[in-house]
Amino acid sequence: MGERRFAIGETNFLLDGEPFRVLAGALHYFRVHPGQWADRIRKAKLMGLNTIETYVAWNAHEPVRGEWDATGWNDLGAFLDLIAAEGMHAIVRPGPYICAEWHNGGLPVWLTGLEGVGLRRSEPLYLAAVTAYLERVYEIVAPRQIDRGGPVILVQIENEYGAYASDTAYLEHLVKVTKDKGITVPLTTIDQPTDQMLRDGSVAGVHLTGSFGSRAAERLETLRRHQPTGPLMCAEFWDGWFDWWGNTHHTTPASASAAELDALLAAGASVNFYMFHGGTNFGLTNGANDKGRYLPIVTSYDYDAPLDERGDPTEKYFAFRDVIAKYAPVPDEVPAKSGPAPSFVVALEPVEPGVAASVSRHETPPTFEDLGHLSALLAYEADLDGRGGVLRFGEVRDHAWVSVDGVSVGTLSRTRHEDALVVPAGDRLRVLVEEQGRVNYDARLGEPKGLIGPVTLAGAPLTGWTATPIDVAALGASATDAATSVSSLTGVAPFVLRGSFDLDEPTDLFLATTGWGKGFALVNGFLLGRYWSNGPQRTLYVPAAALHEGENALVMVELDRVTEAEACFVAEPGLGPLEE
Repeated sequence: MGERRFAIGETNFLLDGEPFRVLAGALHYFRVHPGQWADRIRKAKLMGLNTIETYVAWNAHEPVRGEWDATGWNDLGAFLDLIAAEGMHAIVRPGPYICAEWHNGGLPVWLTGLEGVGLRRSEPLYLAAVTAYLERVYEIVAPRQIDRGGPVILVQIENEYGAYASDTAYLEHLVKVTKDKGITVPLTTIDQPTDQMLRDGSVAGVHLTGSFGSRAAERLETLRRHQPTGPLMCAEFWDGWFDWWGNTHHTTPASASAAELDALLAAGASVNFYMFHGGTNFGLTNGANDKGRYLPIVTSYDYDAPLDERGDPTEKYFAFRDVIAKYAPVPDEVPAKSGPAPSFVVALEPVEPGVAASVSRHETPPTFEDLGHLSALLAYEADLDGRGGVLRFGEVRDHAWVSVDGVSVGTLSRTRHEDALVVPAGDRLRVLVEEQGRVNYDARLGEPKGLIGPVTLAGAPLTGWTATPIDVAALGASATDAATSVSSLTGVAPFVLRGSFDLDEPTDLFLATTGWGKGFALVNGFLLGRYWSNGPQRTLYVPAAALHEGENALVMVELDRVTEAEACFVAEPGLGPLEE
């Protein structure tokens, strides 16, 4: 194939000089097992899409400063190559901020914790870090642009910036870094179509796009007012929604979304479905909302998208496919829907949590950030010297289990705005804190996690603490390998249980979490994510690519209670009750 060109024309995108409508779908490589990337890309093409869009999650690539990783799950280059192999185009949105209901909005904790850093603005510490990050991303993206024989046709600058600030110099810096690193395809910004957001989020020479899920004609009109020429594009067509713990499972009617899509395409606009396939917040990657109440996002990112969490087409998939067929050719092939997943029960045995942890001493409780701790659990202890009374914290971020002398005395929840409880007189206080997910937008980006001071007991300062970071993934790995069995589950969390099951061949599974309290599940050392009896999510998706023929290991890390020492795999996903 010769050199190709993608450009912005007077009214349309132009591919090799001819009008081209972008029909794209969001598919985040970091939310899908690499073994299933090709399958999901293929199914996008079968819905009639010609382009795959992805964010780049900085904190997935560089969780520790200076330790850049673009392999395995983070192999953006391989992901883009698979898109090209399917004959599709690609849109890359590297942020640096992505929101996306993703931990800390994609920004690494080391970055947001830098003293004096000015996030998402023209502040030297931040600009230096962002420049280094973007240069690494563009080393992957630049050679894969369409004018170099690759799939990439558009690159986005920042992300809905008009909803956050109006530092034009910052946006100009990102554009300069982008162009300096050899990005020659058109650049875009995205904002919700209000006058203020489009004004504050735009930068000279960069094409505006909108994000919305309804009232398409009205939103396109607003976009056109701010940009008299060039193609109209809804670069995030919200076709579903996300879930948070303690609420219902959110869905949107396929017919209503399809009607909005029809209006969008009838107006001649290009589109990017957010999401085409949501995937999963595997591991500890979920974000959180906080508009006065802290609400962490669930593990599933099914999003009620056209392609569900398992990769099956939904009613929405076929409704969208029918609409697209009115405006563009759609392949004859239709993806098959999976049958029921295998159902079986796995007996579990309690094991001793066998991870050596570093214990440090502090006058007052350190935060997760103080200790450079990237996992989800931190155990604090202090001597009570026979005292009891009201134990009060400045704030608990985000959920705590309190015990005295090995006996549980209660929990504290940030979501419920709890910061105090009465503890009995005793010798040793222990507070196990779970970081439940970092807020992914606005002023709470990078907020400290753990016990936030001051801490008082019966009105007097409580000092002299030890802190023990607990790595959930390492805990699971140790239980799989060599941990010793224990006769019963007594004392304080985390409680670790393990079991195994045999498969004739790898296949997608659904691990039921009903009957369990709160915790984490791992299969073959792979951290599936969090579960919680608070719901709505009642199963965890286990991708076939994480399993193998023969014996597979299951580990449960429970923080609340264990009622039955067994785990059940069920035939269908259970994402929770719907809103009436």
